[in-house]
Amino acid sequence: MSEARYDAVLFDLLTALIDSWTLWNDVAGGEAEGMAWRRAYLEITYGCGAYRPYETLVAEAAAAAGLPPDRLKMLSARWNELTPWPEAGEALSALAKRAKLGVVTNCSKAKGAAAARIAYAGFDVVATAEEAGFYKPCPEPYALALKRLGATPERTLFVAGSASDVPGASALGMPVYWHNRIGLPATGDVAPMVEERTLAALPGLV
Repeated sequence: MSEARYDAVLFDLLTALIDSWTLWNDVAGGEAEGMAWRRAYLEITYGCGAYRPYETLVAEAAAAAGLPPDRLKMLSARWNELTPWPEAGEALSALAKRAKLGVVTNCSKAKGAAAARIAYAGFDVVATAEEAGFYKPCPEPYALALKRLGATPERTLFVAGSASDVPGASALGMPVYWHNRIGLPATGDVAPMVEERTLAALPGLV
């Protein structure tokens, strides 16, 4: 086996590894409503900086999208219905033979841990915005995961799901594989090393 290009691979959780869009849309009552909720959530979260409770931001986003006030409660009750993207398990199993694996997520600690278990049982690190004290794309969550892994940025591949993770992870010196599943528009002028619609090509880069 050839030498691995990277010592570690870090993932965004709810978009890069997990199809959270389907659950949010269903809870919201439709695709258009779910997308409006999710866009509002991303706008609030990425503009938040210092951590405020994740559930508070999700509720604020629901209100901004014009959804009933019970959507947060419904989403929390159905959190375990989240499902990984179809090829995620195979990709993670292949990567685990080559590198350490971790997650950097804007979830709360409890929801991040639950979602990470759904995606894969063998992560070396799960770092949340709640633990870091800041939301991505601030550097603190990424730096926390790197510290826990004992990995350097240049030897760590970051797998982005949301557009803001591309400049966020790149700012720390990590090369970025953008798993842009649904064709999100780019944020800023920082380009990823690779942009793909699936995770299929990922193991071959590590």
